[in-house]
Amino acid sequence: MKVGVFDSGLGGLTVVEAISKFFKGAEIFYIADTLFAPYGEKSKEQILNRSLNITNYLLRKYEIEALIVACNTATSAAIKELRQKFKNLIVIGTEPGVKPAISKTQTKNIGVLATPATLNGEKYKDLVAKLSKDSEINVYETACAGLMDQIEDGKIFHPDTHAMLKKWLDPMKENGVDTIVLGCTHYPLISDVIRDIMGANIELIETGEAIARRLDELCSKKGHCDRSELKIEVFYTGKIKKDMINIILENWQDGGKIEIKEENE
Repeated sequence: MKVGVFDSGLGGLTVVEAISKFFKGAEIFYIADTLFAPYGEKSKEQILNRSLNITNYLLRKYEIEALIVACNTATSAAIKELRQKFKNLIVIGTEPGVKPAISKTQTKNIGVLATPATLNGEKYKDLVAKLSKDSEINVYETACAGLMDQIEDGKIFHPDTHAMLKKWLDPMKENGVDTIVLGCTHYPLISDVIRDIMGANIELIETGEAIARRLDELCSKKGHCDRSELKIEVFYTGKIKKDMINIILENWQDGGKIEIKEENE
């Protein structure tokens, strides 16, 4: 099974890590589209065109059978069109885990950290509106402009990153938020910083595991049953902080063979 994965940077590797725990016997081709990052500050049309171009490239060069859009922003902007255009391709998107957050919260106060584009996207707004009808919850949203750049630069434990998060998280803490949705695949990388501010008992919701299980389910329906080692190739289109890869892979368990390459096409 050949699986393509893309994100605006290295954050989507948190999804690949989750996949490595549940899914075997495949080649994963990951594109960190750093040349076009950050997606969260681009228009919907720009993100859609970029998503279509990357998908066509993965199909042409690697003949992928499944595609994972490991980015909440790109999912919001492009997932519908990707599924319509590539009908023979398994296409799996990423969306903020508001539904599991509702099942976890005790205070009925949920926080959502996401990019401006994700929070303003129709897909996210429809999701929250639908779930809010069935549950008495308060949702505290924060558009974390610039946070992805800090993470991508490897400044996870930098004082500036801590200050940014404290500014956004203190109001949530004051309003009794006990569950926070990490609405960007980069944000699991700063989980320790969030817990330092909010307290060790804060519930953090990420979506990597759900995506991994969905991939396994859909590929099994197509007859995929190979359980051999994963082969993972990571490509980047622009500048990249290679130290970030080491940070991401520090606690990587049973991740398969990983190769890092530059991709300029």
